[in-house]
Amino acid sequence: MRTVRYTAVPLGVQYGRNKEDYSLEQLNLALVFGETSNLPFYYRKLAGNIPDAKTITNLLSDFSTLGFSKVKLVMDRGFYSEGNINALFKAHLKFLISAKMSLSFIRKELDGIYDQFRSYEHFNEKYELYRHTVPTQWNYTEHRLYKGDTLTEQRRMYIHYYYNIDKAAEDEKALDRKLFGLLKELESGKRVPEHETLYKKYFEVKTTPKRGPRVTVNEEAVAKTKRYYGYFALVTNETMDADTALELYRNKDVVEKAFGNLKERLNMRRTLVSSEQSLDGKLFVEFVALIYLSYIKKQMQGTGLFKKYTMQSTLDKLDVIECFEAPGQQLRVGELLEKQKEIYTNLGIEPPSSL
Repeated sequence: MRTVRYTAVPLGVQYGRNKEDYSLEQLNLALVFGETSNLPFYYRKLAGNIPDAKTITNLLSDFSTLGFSKVKLVMDRGFYSEGNINALFKAHLKFLISAKMSLSFIRKELDGIYDQFRSYEHFNEKYELYRHTVPTQWNYTEHRLYKGDTLTEQRRMYIHYYYNIDKAAEDEKALDRKLFGLLKELESGKRVPEHETLYKKYFEVKTTPKRGPRVTVNEEAVAKTKRYYGYFALVTNETMDADTALELYRNKDVVEKAFGNLKERLNMRRTLVSSEQSLDGKLFVEFVALIYLSYIKKQMQGTGLFKKYTMQSTLDKLDVIECFEAPGQQLRVGELLEKQKEIYTNLGIEPPSSL
């Protein structure tokens, strides 16, 4: 039995404008990395209009076909849905997934520990965050076609809460600046149609014949909005402490950076192909190239090469090595400097030599 923990982050979005503000059809790409290897081992292209949460069922089927019977998933909140959580429980898989703070059950559990959350015993010095774990129950449902009924039962789950006091302060100041601007619009009578929902949510406007409009802030609505600033939550069905869960989730950054390599370093921001076959071929070549880049990055981090070189400067130093080949003669490798040999050694690769 093989145990694999993977992280998945979607690449594209629905049809719309990209970062260069061009209106183009978008490609989604599901990319899976091994937790310990930090190397990609699976990819699948998806239509641009498929929501992230819809990909889990097919991913689970693919892993079953590949022989991965024990998989642990680390996913961002784009994959969160009630259906996905039920599917993961049904498949007896371990998962760690980010959940929106707007979810009612997430807020309910936090409210129970809210007042004692920001105490020193819950502080993580490394990440400068407060954290707390709450055991809870998931209302699991399964529609059993073979029995013609719906199974409902409680499943064990944990919610890891985190509070970033600096992020809370930034968000609070941003809201206050927004409210100040909205107040000026209301008092001057220059209302913006797009802001009508915010006016109704945060202000009360009374108009009298003598004094004109009188605007007051709905302090209760403002306090309710600010209450959950700075908080984020991770849910899991695996027993672990909040610090371990955060480490695992932050390792997902390797996937985010891999997409950056795909789009920028490997020139995949635009596919520039004219057929489905060409797209499949280009994706495969890019995937193989990404394996090499991911390996180099991991080795550079582990051996401290990033203290001396960037990824690009490392490749540039190796790119100048010349090879000479002639019919009927052995391959000859040009001069190797000691720094180049050192790079190869740190990368775990035997330096090239003439045959």
